[in-house]
Amino acid sequence: MPRLATVVLFCALVSPTVTGQSQSDAPGAAAFYAVSYVEVTRSATAQALTALKQYREANRSRDGFVSIELFEQSGRPGHFGIIETWRDQKGFDGRDPAVQKRLGEALQPIRVSGYDQRPYKTLTVVPARSRANGRAVYVISHVDVTPDPRVATMLRQLAEASRRDEGNLRFDVLQHTMRANHFTVVEMWRNERALDAHVAAPHTKQYRDELQPFTGSPLDERVYRAVE
Repeated sequence: MPRLATVVLFCALVSPTVTGQSQSDAPGAAAFYAVSYVEVTRSATAQALTALKQYREANRSRDGFVSIELFEQSGRPGHFGIIETWRDQKGFDGRDPAVQKRLGEALQPIRVSGYDQRPYKTLTVVPARSRANGRAVYVISHVDVTPDPRVATMLRQLAEASRRDEGNLRFDVLQHTMRANHFTVVEMWRNERALDAHVAAPHTKQYRDELQPFTGSPLDERVYRAVE
């Protein structure tokens, strides 16, 4: 898939070995995901990362917590993606407001963009084949289409085929809880070579050809690295 040099963040829908995930919980069909985006000044990258890690640690003991994954866009310091995975929306809604406030106060003086947070549910998710690491290549894609139930089927089929590709470590699809025509795809590949082979695969080309009539703009696909 072509990759645009802009940001996203993504979401961790993986086994308990993944960074920031509770050992007692694992995401399921009823899991709730919050996918967030924030950009800070380049000089404040380390400061923002410290605040995000503190936010993750403060939530780790909350009931219903599964994971919080942090990503930084490749080649774009200060562009972060945060994916929170909770057992259900009740757990997410039960977070400590004081923790949320501390994160907002830490980011406010250094942010370039607002803290953009969006709610998601599971479309198709399976445990990752590897824990998060700095060597893997992550691709986060946003798919906005005209409402049509065929799109969800296309994405499920793409996920099933892509998980069989050599070097694929994860391929998950989330669906917006309030906008059924909005999806986020999270990919994890062993290396660039595996990703390039996937891009050229017949099932990837077929998916893009079939999806094109439903899209109003090019797919928003961005490359990230995991921040442990």
